[in-house]
Amino acid sequence: MKLVTKYLLSKYLKYFFIILFSLEIFFIGFDFLQYSDQLPQSANLQLLYILYNGFFILTITLPLSILFGWIVTLTFLIKENTLVSFYSLGVSKFDILQPILIVSIVITSILIYFQTTPLAYSNENRMKILKNKFFISEKSNILLKYNNNFVYFKKLYPLEKKAVDIRIFKIHNNKLEQIIKAQKAYYQNNKWYIIDAIIMTKPKELYWDNSKLDISYEKFLYTLEGFKPDIINNVYKSKVQYSITDAIYTILLFQKQEINTNKIKAILYSKLFVPFFVLPIIILIFLYSSISNRFFKMGQFISLGVFFVLTVWGILYLLQKIAVANMINAEIALLLPLGLLLSYSLYKMRMEIN
Repeated sequence: MKLVTKYLLSKYLKYFFIILFSLEIFFIGFDFLQYSDQLPQSANLQLLYILYNGFFILTITLPLSILFGWIVTLTFLIKENTLVSFYSLGVSKFDILQPILIVSIVITSILIYFQTTPLAYSNENRMKILKNKFFISEKSNILLKYNNNFVYFKKLYPLEKKAVDIRIFKIHNNKLEQIIKAQKAYYQNNKWYIIDAIIMTKPKELYWDNSKLDISYEKFLYTLEGFKPDIINNVYKSKVQYSITDAIYTILLFQKQEINTNKIKAILYSKLFVPFFVLPIIILIFLYSSISNRFFKMGQFISLGVFFVLTVWGILYLLQKIAVANMINAEIALLLPLGLLLSYSLYKMRMEIN
């Protein structure tokens, strides 16, 4: 690793962690003081609330810290004439940008990885603790279509992966073919295991004299492969959260059922692609900054830089909410602006550096 790269990374990472730690402590502390009277008396639940809230806030503060850390680092380099010294030694603009971009990609990728884990549901768990419903998970009277089946759950317990009083109506050529009834079912090994099932099958041909229902009993029966309890639970929520893996799975599942997936795509794009908006912003902030301290107005640069970062982040956040509300196609609302922003930054970098 070059000496210049080591110097840049040491400065940048120092400011990045200082800003990230400060923002996390501020928002966690402010939130805890705001809701302290609503939290359960249990110290364990309060600690869990802080941990869940900390990760939820991290999804906001980490991208901002990446950018604010770069603004502070760049201010230091210009103010101390370090940037001019680098150029005089033959260091190119690309050599300065490259390590910052690589570190930003690595940090953002780590955040995205966490969004594939149960931590992606941190805000949902946080709100459950706040409403004293952390250990309560129950949905009633659920009716959904899955492949050629209509599935009814009297009660669904997503955490326990259990359902009570279920009915499965199998449809063929828009006609009812079979009904499966049971009092209990459990989700294991990516399928539902039904206990003490009653199977009523309608005859293929109906005759007035001798047609009758074929009724059979099964001690154990598995069906509805891939019909995850978490997915069922999320369908009935007005404010739903998905991990990246669950979002991809749900999109593939719903597309087979011909169900609109724009809302889930918006959530997926916001977790998978939107965090990378930091990369074009890093490039643009650097290219529009001054080189020499002589013409550098530090206060104006920091103010405009912070304003620019918050404006872009706010617009993307607004577009995400609009896409989740199904007002605009997710690709147009999120991927198109990100693509335009990245294209402009790469074009500007090519013009400036070459």
